[in-house]
Amino acid sequence: MGWVGSTGQADAAAAGQALLIVCLLYSIVLSYPIIRSRWYGLPLVLTVVVVFYGIMTFLSQIETVVFLKHLVDIVPAEVIPKLFLQGAIVAILFSPLAVLVHGKMKEKGYFLPEHNTRLQMPVVQWIWKLALLAVIYILIYIGFGMFVFMPLAGDAFQQFYAGLEMPQWILPFQGVRALIWVALALPVIRMMKGPWWEAGLAVSLLFSVLMGAQLLLPNEFMPEVICRAHFFEVTASNFFYGWIVVWVLKLGNREAVRIPGYRGYW
Repeated sequence: MGWVGSTGQADAAAAGQALLIVCLLYSIVLSYPIIRSRWYGLPLVLTVVVVFYGIMTFLSQIETVVFLKHLVDIVPAEVIPKLFLQGAIVAILFSPLAVLVHGKMKEKGYFLPEHNTRLQMPVVQWIWKLALLAVIYILIYIGFGMFVFMPLAGDAFQQFYAGLEMPQWILPFQGVRALIWVALALPVIRMMKGPWWEAGLAVSLLFSVLMGAQLLLPNEFMPEVICRAHFFEVTASNFFYGWIVVWVLKLGNREAVRIPGYRGYW
């Protein structure tokens, strides 16, 4: 009995350490765009809530919903609404506190005085860029799945996903998912100070860490080897895609944003 109790305590301690690491990673990657933001107060809080919830919960769980009939023996259907609610609570509670801690909560002057023309481009340019980003995401999704996740998962892949058949509409679905990723990147790009690479770094870190770090937590639905393989796949592919999103959206955009008292440009 003493051995079982010691094992349980060790597992609880490991889970606590993992949770602390994940919370620290979340705080770091969200603090960077908050500190470097041109925005203040409510607009900044709402942006953080949407980006935090959208990446950490919505984009990850909609894939679970899509594959639910294939994974029903792994993820019970009644758990899904709780996961969506839990993510919303965390995002809503954390975001205003983070903005407040970094001194970005102001009642007036929500935006710095500037002439900001980031992301202003003709409709035709928006169309081809969004189409290109959707195609790129699908290629990344397939490539990292085949050449990163499957080799890392090894035999556990066949055991865990035995009988799983991809629906015919999986690629169009991932194309739509790509557009959601882009939509979440837009306010971050728009609000960031400094040159374009700062926006690229912020978006890449948000994409990779907010979704990938949760795979470091103990998971009752996946074996550890599957979680670790997904962790490396998700963090690497999302970081890569974040840079691509910012780079593609910057193509052909030669505008320069000048802020009074600041020498940074887009």
